[in-house]
Amino acid sequence: MSIDWAALGQVFGVSLAVTVGMVGVFTLGIVGTSRKAASPEQGGTAATVPGGAVGASALARTGAYACFAVCAAVVAYGIYLIVA
Repeated sequence: MSIDWAALGQVFGVSLAVTVGMVGVFTLGIVGTSRKAASPEQGGTAATVPGGAVGASALARTGAYACFAVCAAVVAYGIYLIVA
């Protein structure tokens, strides 16, 4: 029995890169969903800046949902590779 060490190293490298990338994308999703617009009572400028914190919050939420969709697609592709 011989082990193809180059192929094993390649699989390890790709797996490590995809894992670190997915953790990063999921982290961006968590950060995007935790962003809240600060109210003027809390020292925020949501009421005074047109298109400011309120628009950024919706944009952050949309980006977070896109990050979660990418994570779900990668998981589904991994399951497809295992099952097929």
